[in-house]
Amino acid sequence: MSNLPNCPSCSSTYTYEDGSLLVCPECAHEWSLEQEQAAEEQLVVKDANGNLLSDGDTVSVIKDLKVKGSSSVLKIGTKVKGIRLVEGDHNIDCKIPSFGAMKLKSEFVKKV
Repeated sequence: MSNLPNCPSCSSTYTYEDGSLLVCPECAHEWSLEQEQAAEEQLVVKDANGNLLSDGDTVSVIKDLKVKGSSSVLKIGTKVKGIRLVEGDHNIDCKIPSFGAMKLKSEFVKKV
């Protein structure tokens, strides 16, 4: 038996191949295998509340954060607009108006 992925629309296990497309007989959803592989390769980053983050989102800092190499503190409630997701431990790359370019951990922000 082949190892075809479940339907992304209804999670049915009865998917089948029709040429270059994958088809779900229960909900009639069609998608390509390239779309399936691209979806698996996307970076998944969640905020402190478990909400999915994406490039361009606005987030708010949920805790006072010490800025490394500086005596200043990033205050709770600071809004950061236009974030960019990156690989690594500090998985949010952003520009904060009063601090400049900075990397943040997603566990210390929440989506606004």
